[in-house]
Amino acid sequence: MAEPVMIAAQPAPLDLDLARTALVIIDMQRDFLLPGGFGESLGNDVTLLQRVVAPLTELLAAARAAEMLVIHTREGHLPDLSDCPPAKLNRGAPSQRIGDPGVYGRILIRGEYGHDIVDELAPAAGEVVIDKPGKGAFYATDLDAVLAEHGITQLLVTGVTTEVCVHTTTREANDRGFECIVVSDCVGSYFPEFQRVGLEMIAAQGGIFGWTAPSGVLIAALTDQSAASPSTTVPDTAVS
Repeated sequence: MAEPVMIAAQPAPLDLDLARTALVIIDMQRDFLLPGGFGESLGNDVTLLQRVVAPLTELLAAARAAEMLVIHTREGHLPDLSDCPPAKLNRGAPSQRIGDPGVYGRILIRGEYGHDIVDELAPAAGEVVIDKPGKGAFYATDLDAVLAEHGITQLLVTGVTTEVCVHTTTREANDRGFECIVVSDCVGSYFPEFQRVGLEMIAAQGGIFGWTAPSGVLIAALTDQSAASPSTTVPDTAVS
């Protein structure tokens, strides 16, 4: 088994045990990223989230080559909205609400085109897909059990949005004892200030919620691991 590798991170370098690390890709869904989708209908500039796709695609390729456990999440609800609390369904005054007809089908409804992940980051066979009804990936899902089954202790956290689902998942993971490395150029927000402050909050006070690091240092570590390790088979696992 490969030895842990030291990576450059904030607030301090971190030993990363790649054998016990999973890549978590949060909510890279068409409803949030594509023009005409739910995110844009709320007045947001979706190009700010689309910037995440290219570096995350490279990180995902490196993780796959290193045979790392990859977990994708999708935020969404049952067609009858029985798992969507009124406080979420009726929040504020958006132009469209969850369950309404949208450009890509009913907004944030499981099984609709808009609910699924963008083509560039589509899950491969054997990768875990977690359908979550809340902001955090642990709430009302089997994520904790999946991580325990694979002996995971560290998470590379990526996806959107930095201040909402990424932060919520990172905080939930921190409370459960996982070490989280939020990949700074592989998370995105509709609000540049939220992006900056969201990353600073994670690593503040000696890493109160975790660490941050750019994708380049992680890709380098994964590439070295791929070169050093013999090929193994990734379990075929899917969770909804």
